[in-house]
Amino acid sequence: MLDTHPRTAVRATRTAVRPTGKERTFAADELIVSKTDPRGVITYANDVFLRVGAYSLDEVIGQPHNLIRHPDMPRAVFQLLWDTLSDRRELFAYIQNLAADGASYWVLAHVTPSYGADGSVVGYHSNRRRPSRRAVDRIRPLYERLLAEERRHPNARAAVAASSELFGRLVAEQAASYEDLVWSVIGEEED
Repeated sequence: MLDTHPRTAVRATRTAVRPTGKERTFAADELIVSKTDPRGVITYANDVFLRVGAYSLDEVIGQPHNLIRHPDMPRAVFQLLWDTLSDRRELFAYIQNLAADGASYWVLAHVTPSYGADGSVVGYHSNRRRPSRRAVDRIRPLYERLLAEERRHPNARAAVAASSELFGRLVAEQAASYEDLVWSVIGEEED
Protein backbone atom coordinates (compact mmCIF):
# COMPACT_ATOMS: atom_id res chain seq x y z
CA MET A 1 0.00 0.00 0.00
CA LEU A 2 2.84 2.34 0.63
CA ASP A 3 3.71 4.57 -2.23
CA THR A 4 7.42 5.31 -2.05
CA HIS A 5 8.28 8.12 0.33
CA PRO A 6 8.18 11.35 -1.70
CA ARG A 7 11.40 12.77 -0.24
CA THR A 8 13.50 9.69 -0.90
CA ALA A 9 11.86 8.20 -3.96
CA VAL A 10 13.43 5.08 -5.39
CA ARG A 11 12.67 3.99 -8.92
CA ALA A 12 11.61 0.47 -9.79
CA THR A 13 13.82 -1.32 -12.29
CA ARG A 14 10.96 -2.92 -14.19
CA THR A 15 8.94 -1.96 -17.22
CA ALA A 16 5.74 -0.06 -16.43
CA VAL A 17 2.72 -2.33 -16.10
CA ARG A 18 -0.41 -1.23 -17.94
CA PRO A 19 -3.81 -1.89 -16.36
CA THR A 20 -5.83 -4.52 -18.21
CA GLY A 21 -9.19 -3.61 -16.70
CA LYS A 22 -9.39 -7.06 -15.10
CA GLU A 23 -10.17 -6.92 -11.41
CA ARG A 24 -9.01 -9.57 -8.97
CA THR A 25 -9.92 -10.22 -5.38
CA PHE A 26 -8.86 -12.46 -2.53
CA ALA A 27 -10.59 -14.30 0.29
CA ALA A 28 -12.21 -12.36 3.12
CA ASP A 29 -10.12 -14.25 5.68
CA GLU A 30 -6.80 -13.50 3.95
CA LEU A 31 -4.45 -10.62 4.77
CA ILE A 32 -1.97 -9.07 2.41
CA VAL A 33 1.10 -8.13 4.46
CA SER A 34 4.20 -6.18 3.54
CA LYS A 35 6.97 -4.33 5.34
CA THR A 36 9.23 -1.59 4.06
CA ASP A 37 12.24 0.37 5.16
CA PRO A 38 11.80 4.08 6.02
CA ARG A 39 12.01 5.02 2.31
CA GLY A 40 9.18 2.67 1.30
CA VAL A 41 11.40 -0.08 -0.15
CA ILE A 42 9.93 -3.57 0.34
CA THR A 43 11.72 -5.74 2.89
CA TYR A 44 8.99 -8.38 3.39
CA ALA A 45 5.93 -9.60 1.47
CA ASN A 46 3.73 -12.51 2.46
CA ASP A 47 2.44 -15.22 0.15
CA VAL A 48 -0.94 -13.47 -0.30
CA PHE A 49 0.81 -10.27 -1.44
CA LEU A 50 2.78 -12.30 -3.97
CA ARG A 51 -0.18 -14.35 -5.25
CA VAL A 52 -2.62 -11.46 -5.57
CA GLY A 53 0.05 -9.16 -7.00
CA ALA A 54 1.31 -11.86 -9.43
CA TYR A 55 4.91 -11.40 -8.28
CA SER A 56 7.66 -13.68 -7.02
CA LEU A 57 9.47 -12.78 -3.82
CA ASP A 58 12.65 -11.96 -5.78
CA GLU A 59 10.70 -9.46 -7.90
CA VAL A 60 9.52 -7.40 -4.93
CA ILE A 61 12.21 -7.47 -2.25
CA GLY A 62 14.34 -4.35 -2.62
CA GLN A 63 11.82 -2.62 -4.87
CA PRO A 64 9.86 0.51 -3.94
CA HIS A 65 6.35 -0.24 -2.71
CA ASN A 66 4.95 1.92 -5.48
CA LEU A 67 5.70 -1.10 -7.67
CA ILE A 68 2.00 -1.93 -7.11
CA ARG A 69 0.65 1.60 -7.49
CA HIS A 70 -2.35 1.74 -9.78
CA PRO A 71 -2.43 4.82 -12.04
CA ASP A 72 -6.05 5.44 -11.01
CA MET A 73 -5.01 6.11 -7.40
CA PRO A 74 -4.91 9.81 -6.55
CA ARG A 75 -1.57 11.09 -5.31
CA ALA A 76 -3.40 13.06 -2.64
CA VAL A 77 -4.16 9.79 -0.81
CA PHE A 78 -0.45 8.94 -0.70
CA GLN A 79 0.34 12.49 0.43
CA LEU A 80 -2.09 11.95 3.33
CA LEU A 81 -0.48 8.59 4.04
CA TRP A 82 3.05 10.02 4.26
CA ASP A 83 1.91 13.06 6.24
CA THR A 84 0.20 10.74 8.73
CA LEU A 85 3.17 8.37 8.98
CA SER A 86 5.54 11.33 9.38
CA ASP A 87 3.48 12.27 12.45
CA ARG A 88 4.14 8.71 13.72
CA ARG A 89 0.47 7.79 13.41
CA GLU A 90 -1.28 4.87 11.71
CA LEU A 91 -3.64 5.21 8.78
CA PHE A 92 -6.48 3.15 7.37
CA ALA A 93 -7.09 3.78 3.66
CA TYR A 94 -8.88 2.31 0.70
CA ILE A 95 -6.34 1.65 -2.05
CA GLN A 96 -6.51 0.25 -5.57
CA ASN A 97 -3.35 -1.68 -6.42
CA LEU A 98 -1.93 -2.96 -9.70
CA ALA A 99 -0.64 -6.52 -10.12
CA ALA A 100 2.33 -7.47 -12.30
CA ASP A 101 -0.05 -8.87 -14.93
CA GLY A 102 -2.08 -5.63 -15.13
CA ALA A 103 -5.02 -6.77 -13.00
CA SER A 104 -6.21 -4.44 -10.27
CA TYR A 105 -7.29 -5.22 -6.74
CA TRP A 106 -8.79 -3.09 -3.98
CA VAL A 107 -7.69 -3.25 -0.36
CA LEU A 108 -8.48 -1.67 2.95
CA ALA A 109 -4.97 -0.98 4.18
CA HIS A 110 -3.80 -0.43 7.74
CA VAL A 111 -0.34 1.15 7.65
CA THR A 112 1.74 1.74 10.77
CA PRO A 113 5.27 2.88 11.54
CA SER A 114 7.63 0.23 12.93
CA TYR A 115 9.96 1.37 15.71
CA GLY A 116 13.48 0.36 16.68
CA ALA A 117 14.69 -0.16 20.24
CA ASP A 118 15.66 3.51 20.44
CA GLY A 119 12.16 4.65 19.38
CA SER A 120 13.16 5.68 15.88
CA VAL A 121 11.06 4.71 12.87
CA VAL A 122 12.82 1.80 11.16
CA GLY A 123 10.16 1.10 8.55
CA TYR A 124 6.48 0.58 7.93
CA HIS A 125 4.11 -2.37 8.20
CA SER A 126 0.93 -2.72 6.18
CA ASN A 127 -1.88 -5.24 6.60
CA ARG A 128 -4.57 -5.22 3.95
CA ARG A 129 -7.90 -6.92 3.86
CA ARG A 130 -10.52 -7.23 1.15
CA PRO A 131 -13.05 -4.40 1.23
CA SER A 132 -16.67 -4.98 0.34
CA ARG A 133 -17.91 -4.04 -3.12
CA ARG A 134 -20.15 -1.47 -1.42
CA ALA A 135 -17.11 0.19 0.18
CA VAL A 136 -15.26 0.38 -3.14
CA ASP A 137 -18.37 1.79 -4.82
CA ARG A 138 -18.55 4.49 -2.13
CA ILE A 139 -14.85 5.46 -2.32
CA ARG A 140 -14.33 5.27 -6.09
CA PRO A 141 -16.26 8.49 -6.97
CA LEU A 142 -14.21 10.45 -4.42
CA TYR A 143 -10.97 9.15 -5.92
CA GLU A 144 -12.19 9.84 -9.47
CA ARG A 145 -12.77 13.50 -8.56
CA LEU A 146 -9.29 13.73 -7.04
CA LEU A 147 -7.73 12.19 -10.15
CA ALA A 148 -9.60 14.60 -12.40
CA GLU A 149 -8.23 17.48 -10.34
CA GLU A 150 -4.69 16.11 -10.52
CA ARG A 151 -4.92 15.74 -14.30
CA ARG A 152 -5.82 19.43 -14.66
CA HIS A 153 -2.33 20.38 -13.50
CA PRO A 154 0.76 19.61 -15.61
CA ASN A 155 3.11 20.15 -12.67
CA ALA A 156 3.11 17.17 -10.27
CA ARG A 157 3.60 19.30 -7.16
CA ALA A 158 0.73 21.62 -8.11
CA ALA A 159 -1.43 18.60 -8.96
CA VAL A 160 -0.89 17.05 -5.53
CA ALA A 161 -1.50 20.36 -3.76
CA ALA A 162 -4.75 21.00 -5.64
CA SER A 163 -5.94 17.43 -5.22
CA SER A 164 -5.07 17.44 -1.51
CA GLU A 165 -7.02 20.66 -1.02
CA LEU A 166 -10.02 19.19 -2.84
CA PHE A 167 -9.62 15.96 -0.85
CA GLY A 168 -9.90 17.92 2.40
CA ARG A 169 -13.03 19.73 1.22
CA LEU A 170 -14.75 16.59 -0.08
CA VAL A 171 -13.99 14.61 3.06
CA ALA A 172 -15.22 17.50 5.24
CA GLU A 173 -18.58 17.30 3.44
CA GLN A 174 -18.95 13.71 4.64
CA ALA A 175 -17.00 13.33 7.88
CA ALA A 176 -14.71 15.07 10.35
CA SER A 177 -11.62 13.44 8.79
CA TYR A 178 -10.59 10.83 6.23
CA GLU A 179 -10.17 8.39 9.11
CA ASP A 180 -13.76 9.04 10.19
CA LEU A 181 -14.91 8.58 6.59
CA VAL A 182 -13.10 5.24 6.37
CA TRP A 183 -14.63 4.08 9.64
CA SER A 184 -18.11 5.13 8.49
CA VAL A 185 -17.65 3.08 5.32
CA ILE A 186 -16.41 0.13 7.39
CA GLY A 187 -19.52 0.51 9.56
CA GLU A 188 -21.68 0.34 6.45
CA GLU A 189 -19.91 -2.91 5.47
CA GLU A 190 -21.04 -4.47 8.74
CA ASP A 191 -24.68 -3.38 8.35
